[in-house]
Amino acid sequence: MTLTKEQDLKLNSSLYEAMMNEDDAKVIKKCQEIPKGPLHTLTIHEDTVIHMAIYQKKKDLALKLLDMVSTCDNHKLTWQNSGGNTILHETATNNSTVEVAVEILRRAPMLLNMTNKEGETALFYAARHGKTNIYKFLHDAVGRTFDGPDMKIFLNRDDGFTILHIAILSRNYWIAHDIAINHAELIGEKDEDDMTPLQLLSTIKPEFSPKSLFKRIIFKMIDADDVDILHHAFFFKKWKKEKHACDSAMKLAVLLIKADTSWETTESWTDNRGSSFHEYGKVMSSTAKLEQKITTIPEINYHKPETPLLLATKNDSTEIVEEILKLYPQAVEHVDNEGRNILHLSILYRRYKIIDVLEGMKYPLDRLRGRLDKKYNTLLHMVAQKVDELKEDVKHPALELKEDQLLYQRVKKLCTALDTSTRNSDQKIAYEVFTERNDPIRTQAKDWMCENAKNCSIVAVLIATVAFTSAYTVPGGPNEEGYPVLGNKPMFLLFTLADAISLSTALTSVIIFLNIVTSPFRFKDFASSLFEKQVTAFVLLIISVAMMMVAFAATLVLTITNQETWSDMTLYGASFFPVIVFVFSYLSEYQKIIKDLYRKLKKMIMENIAVIFHKIWDYKPQSTHPMDRTVSSTSHLFV
Repeated sequence: MTLTKEQDLKLNSSLYEAMMNEDDAKVIKKCQEIPKGPLHTLTIHEDTVIHMAIYQKKKDLALKLLDMVSTCDNHKLTWQNSGGNTILHETATNNSTVEVAVEILRRAPMLLNMTNKEGETALFYAARHGKTNIYKFLHDAVGRTFDGPDMKIFLNRDDGFTILHIAILSRNYWIAHDIAINHAELIGEKDEDDMTPLQLLSTIKPEFSPKSLFKRIIFKMIDADDVDILHHAFFFKKWKKEKHACDSAMKLAVLLIKADTSWETTESWTDNRGSSFHEYGKVMSSTAKLEQKITTIPEINYHKPETPLLLATKNDSTEIVEEILKLYPQAVEHVDNEGRNILHLSILYRRYKIIDVLEGMKYPLDRLRGRLDKKYNTLLHMVAQKVDELKEDVKHPALELKEDQLLYQRVKKLCTALDTSTRNSDQKIAYEVFTERNDPIRTQAKDWMCENAKNCSIVAVLIATVAFTSAYTVPGGPNEEGYPVLGNKPMFLLFTLADAISLSTALTSVIIFLNIVTSPFRFKDFASSLFEKQVTAFVLLIISVAMMMVAFAATLVLTITNQETWSDMTLYGASFFPVIVFVFSYLSEYQKIIKDLYRKLKKMIMENIAVIFHKIWDYKPQSTHPMDRTVSSTSHLFV
């Protein structure tokens, strides 16, 4: 019996509603009443009822619907929706329908190698969705049936995209690692954009370890392969899954890095010559050479991807950079199509951890520091530039200028003396470019700091006024002799100390804020003292507010306390609540300052330890030759 269009629409509406309401009995009943049964196309994308049941993870319903299909109609299970997906493809979208996939393949094994319109088999589809359990089952099923050249249909899509590429993009690193082990020939395969699996991994910045210290400690306590831990502590399930993903990502990265040697093919850095070191003579010579070089290159609308090392640098994947340089330290000399090496890019993209890694590699650092890109930019020129994506990281202008100034000073120590006078293709030295690019930021920083200093000065003066007044209107008042009535109580001493500290810190912060307002706001001031002055003034202002609250709390306890503990606790809580809110508002800024100081202190300690060990273990008797004595006396400077 053929249904009319009106009847079909009404049936589909009823079935779809039943599916959404999880009314399995109604769905089965409806399927029993129509000619095609569970193979009836339900959606506008030509999904059958079985398609929908599997997609909605209804394992029991899907198995019952399959039982309604007679053995002689098993060939009809190969129906494909408008996207070409079979019902086996739908099982690949979740891990709870493995039993359904077993039954489907028992009835229609030909579904295993059927592809959708993108050329993806069900196995490929499982890797796309990152579903581990169904991937294992389908991979084992394929391995039992196909081998050799017949495996290509399961590993490659029509556009050349491999199953390893799609597994990496799905962020299921266990599946990607399993594919890389079992199908090593895919490690070097490129997609239609010439991207290898390692290049893709370098661009997505996988998490190899948690950023939180607490999580790192927990991860050390968790065995990712221990299945019994879930029975003892169920709340560890999420952390166990995250640790498993981190471990799998690191294993995958190491495996791919060992097989990747793309850095061996590189652009030539010796072509980047012709820069000038002063403004006289043929000032356009370097620009003309650059234009001549560009005109000799045919115009191609194609952006060739960089090597994994440079991609990892751009995307701040420090772990991948470290692993590549550990296995292939010579890869550090690779340059991209613009002539920039890893040190250029790490400065341009502000990858401070990668700069730390490169600073620890003394010999490669000597090789990199004097290189120029194709526009004759030195490392110092890179400090003045900033990629667009970093501009989205909103910071107040003073902090941004301070960080750039500190980076400039840091990079200047790495560069040769010649780099400070080297002119790029625009005939500008690095400091000229730096000042031009940062002059608008300096104007913003000046306005920002002056406005904040003025506003905070008003607050500090008000606090000082209140503290000064409180010193002469003590709680309880004076006695006949002029001494405070409550002077013998402990809380009175606390009130006196808190009021004195509040007054002195408020006045000190006012002096510092006035010093900021009258500052010349030179570039070097932001890196040296200006920002520290503002932070110090803020800290003093917070201390002043906090001590004012302490004095307020002490006054309340002295005057209206009823000797009840709960009353005193309530008074302290009400008094200190504004202080807590105020401190936490600026807590993130203080964390950055502390981390910066810790990094500098750690680096200084490590450098001193290295110098001491060098003197102890590499000690040699002093030579009688004057030149030998000179070399020996200055060798420690290069440690």
